[in-house]
Amino acid sequence: MKEIKAYVREERVDNVVQALEEADFCCMTIVNVSGLGGFSDPEKAKYSFKFVEKYSKVIKIELVCNDEQVDEAVDAIIKGGRTQKSGDGIIFVSPIDRSVKIKTGEEGVSILQQ
Repeated sequence: MKEIKAYVREERVDNVVQALEEADFCCMTIVNVSGLGGFSDPEKAKYSFKFVEKYSKVIKIELVCNDEQVDEAVDAIIKGGRTQKSGDGIIFVSPIDRSVKIKTGEEGVSILQQ
């Protein structure tokens, strides 16, 4: 299994979620975050005394999928998130060593099903 973390423009999150749902990815976490440096959209970046740097509001989307589904998920995120401008975001793919469903104690890839 793999974990995918994508940082996308706030205004593109609906498009990304829709593209993922159309590709049959149903379960994900969406979090408002602030991006610094290369994550910042130069057109919308603001100076912050808190960060002492320019930052942009971005959305972090996290999901876990089978190894075979990674390319499809990444393609869907790109399809929904791309504007061809700086600050479109970035995607990270990491291995998952273990997964456990808290309710049942069930383990493995089967817990990814609804």
